[in-house]
Amino acid sequence: MNREILDITDYTILLEEASSDDNVIDSCFFDEPVIAIAFYGAGNVGLNVKFDGKTKEFQHTKGMVLSFYADNKVEFEHHVSKQKSLQCLVIATTVKNIYKLPNGEGQFLEKFLHQLVHPKDHYVEGPVFNMSPEIFLLVEQFFSNTYEGEIKMLFYKSHMTALLSHYFGQLAKQENTKLNTAQIKKINLVQEILISNLENPPSLTELAYKIGTNTNTLKIEFKAQFGVPVFKYLQNERLKKAYHLIKNEQKTIQEAAWAVGYDSLGSFSNAFEKKFGYRPSQV
Repeated sequence: MNREILDITDYTILLEEASSDDNVIDSCFFDEPVIAIAFYGAGNVGLNVKFDGKTKEFQHTKGMVLSFYADNKVEFEHHVSKQKSLQCLVIATTVKNIYKLPNGEGQFLEKFLHQLVHPKDHYVEGPVFNMSPEIFLLVEQFFSNTYEGEIKMLFYKSHMTALLSHYFGQLAKQENTKLNTAQIKKINLVQEILISNLENPPSLTELAYKIGTNTNTLKIEFKAQFGVPVFKYLQNERLKKAYHLIKNEQKTIQEAAWAVGYDSLGSFSNAFEKKFGYRPSQV
């Protein structure tokens, strides 16, 4: 378990990473009531939130953004295993600090997360959604930076501001997107199908058939929910997995390219450089 806690202005940033060959439960509490936004990155850990004898379960956390209010009676359990590693970034502030936050974030919290600013229980859940590619990339950069000292703090401060900007921007878009709950579940199913079949994904026609819609509706509603077209999302997921395979599992560039469905090493390297800004050989 790697855990880093940083205080920046009136925010606290918590960075957690963990993996294990065995089934491990990592529990944590907050010392005082907080309003927090949790960004779950490359791992896909299981999460249980426990309070007042109740349990809220999240089975698939990869790419999830979870906002919440929690006091010291709420327990957060991460279930870590070989197939379900933990990569979580939490940005938290206390209720008393809301209106002292820089850049006007307090007014955005009041507007978009009103139920968290004025809680009526030990645990109050705000919007839960899948992060956009821009948010996912920023989260990745928190875990991959190599700076030290004051430069590291400057990096975290600037990236935290960018991350919150994208977060509130995504909430604003969602307010203007009228998708019913059933349709949201269908689009989330498309995301799960794509992530499970990175090497050989189904066609748009096959995806539309699986969720009972047509390709045009699928394309429109997927982009409305995730901010990018279906196969742009697929490409981003392929490249993120390839990055993980090269950096963390010591796969060769060729092995990583094949694992995510690229037959051409040149095409893979060009796409990789376009997304990350450097060639796979530089990871």
